[in-house]
Amino acid sequence: MPLYEWQGKTGRGEARSGTLKADSEAILRTTLRKEGVIVTKITEKKGGEKAVKVNTNKKIKPLAVVLFTRQLSTMITSGLPLVQSLEILSNQIEDKNLCGIVKEIKAKIEGGSRFADALRDYPKCFDELYVNLVVAGEEGGMLDTVLNRLAIYMEKIEKLKKKIKSAMIYPISIIVVAIAVVMVLLIFVIPVFEGMFKDMGAELPLPTQVVINISKIVKSYIIYMIIALAIGVFLFRRYYKTESGQRTIDRLVLKAPVFGVLALKSSVARVTRTLATLLSSGVAILESLVIVARVAKNKIVEDALIVARAKISEGKSMSEPLQDSGIFPPMVVQMVQVGESTGALDNMLNKIADFYEEDVDNLVTNLTSLMEPLIMMFLGVVLGGLIIAMYLPIFKLGQAVG
Repeated sequence: MPLYEWQGKTGRGEARSGTLKADSEAILRTTLRKEGVIVTKITEKKGGEKAVKVNTNKKIKPLAVVLFTRQLSTMITSGLPLVQSLEILSNQIEDKNLCGIVKEIKAKIEGGSRFADALRDYPKCFDELYVNLVVAGEEGGMLDTVLNRLAIYMEKIEKLKKKIKSAMIYPISIIVVAIAVVMVLLIFVIPVFEGMFKDMGAELPLPTQVVINISKIVKSYIIYMIIALAIGVFLFRRYYKTESGQRTIDRLVLKAPVFGVLALKSSVARVTRTLATLLSSGVAILESLVIVARVAKNKIVEDALIVARAKISEGKSMSEPLQDSGIFPPMVVQMVQVGESTGALDNMLNKIADFYEEDVDNLVTNLTSLMEPLIMMFLGVVLGGLIIAMYLPIFKLGQAVG
């Protein structure tokens, strides 16, 4: 724990100074404020333990936040006060940034801040959904229940993300490796064969000549190709950051074969799970839809939710604008309608999320199984074609000698 030299004044204007150990400057200020001292200057004393610098702009791993949320929920359920629970957790957390953030949150609560207000100062760690649920939990006197729901929600969302990533990583990695192998063959291997064929003086078959020409083009313009690819990626990312660009690309993603279905179902699962968690925690539906629209991860789905919110504020039911959008599957619309009519919308939304999460899991499994033979076929055609094209002249020469 670092040692600080401090200077300050009391409420009467009397000067005070001293040295004190504290985990951070914020905690030191809070401690002295309780004693009626307003700190004017703080200096870390040399020779003391170094203070752990908290990088509040660094993204905290979601699993670390999930573990913190679940442990905090358990402690509060067991009857421990919030400040004491945060003190215990701050000594157990392995992530240095999260540990420092928890200590600062504890200091702010001791200084008179609400838990939700303290969390709001760390948006990279606790997003808007997290803060709003904590607000609802504090106001409703069920903070432990809300934190438990948050932990369950975050675990399910992370599980869904992993499923989608697993569907993308395998084919992308195989294709990248295949492209790298092809480039190595075109740049380094095929020119060797070309020199050998020139020494033979024989006329080359058409496939061989085509491959050699491609090799010459790639070898001559590889730098320009890399630059063009980098510029293309940069322009694409810049275009996607614009409203119209994001809307256009997200619409194309939803229309893409197979992957469009996967994107829509994962978005529906995420939206319904988030909305169910918010509603069951007591957050108003209009406020919930604003938050849910931001976690949709698709501009078209987000637009549909914003329109639905506007229609609900006019007095319409939620199922009507969802149906009119043409984005959400009929089953979702029907189940939302049933949930509204029975007064159990949050339960129905959870069932929708469960169904689509399982559906996404099955789709990812089937997609991976389907893509394996297609990838093998792609590799066979590309790499096999290059090898055959290079060996055709040798076969031709062997036949001539025979």
